Amino acid sequence: MRVVIQRVSEASVVIDKMKKSQIGNGLLILLGIEIEDTQEDVDWLIKKLIPLRIFPDDANIMNCSIQEVNGEILIISQFTLHASTKKGNRPSYIKAARPEQAIPLYEYFITQLDLQLPQKVKSGVFGADMKVALINDGPVTIIIDSKNKE
Repeated sequence: MRVVIQRVSEASVVIDKMKKSQIGNGLLILLGIEIEDTQEDVDWLIKKLIPLRIFPDDANIMNCSIQEVNGEILIISQFTLHASTKKGNRPSYIKAARPEQAIPLYEYFITQLDLQLPQKVKSGVFGADMKVALINDGPVTIIIDSKNKE
């Protein structure tokens, strides 16, 4: 499971010309699920994500977590995070999980975050054609892969 975490001052997702979700200060999380992923990957990622100190404190040092700043989260499913560009010019998505496997893990990810944060987690729609807008704050962008626990 792979996430791209972006600290944002605002972010939104539009589907079929209708705004589905919008957040202010917080995190935009692009979530890619691969065929080997399980609920253990979700649990590990959430344990890394919630205490991640990437928000500024009073001295403007990245020392605060999403909980400490009462930030919001917007989660967007993105199978292209598992693109392989090893051969040729057309990416292969063979490692990305099929919807029947990915949707339950996507929903589990949202539910588990919701249980641990005071703000309701917002999301796009799995598999939809989405237009995502954001103002990256910092900019701060972090990639975490549950299969590469660095």
